Order: sequence, then C-alpha cells, then structure tokens
Amino acid sequence: MKFPAFAVATAVIAGLAATAVAAAEPVQNVDPSRHGNIARAQELSRQAYDALTAAQNANEVDMGGHAANAKSLHAQAKQEMKLAALAANKH
Repeated sequence: MKFPAFAVATAVIAGLAATAVAAAEPVQNVDPSRHGNIARAQELSRQAYDALTAAQNANEVDMGGHAANAKSLHAQAKQEMKLAALAANKH
C-alpha cells in the first residue's frame, strides 16, 4: 500500500512544479516596430523556453532541476529585455 501513496504524492508534487513553471512562462511584450532587435531576442528566448519544455516532456524527468532553472532564467531575461526597451524609450 505504500507504493500507491508514493505515486500519488509524486504526481501531486510534479503537478505543483509544472504549475509553478507555467506561471513563469516568458511573454512577448516588446513592440517589434519600435525595438525590432529586442523583440527578436524575446522571440528567440521563447523558442528556447519551448525547446526546454519539449526536452523535459521527452525525458519525463526533471533533469535535476536544471531545465526548470533555465526556464526561470529565460523568463527573467525576457523581463530584462522589456525593461531595456522601456529605458530606450526614454532616449
């Protein structure tokens, strides 16, 4: 009887982790007509994020947390790109 409880707990934890990562998904929020290079960088970052998601799904493991960490860093990078575009708007 311990195995089913372990399986349920593992599934719950995996679901919570997936929800946390999904909440951190990067967004495309730079206007390409004003900041084409930054918008392109955001798009490339999104493609990398999606490739990491595909790798996680294909491997069916968390990859030691490294893929999830990389995805979080992509979300942070996209926010910095947005801030860069806003700063450029001031000049």
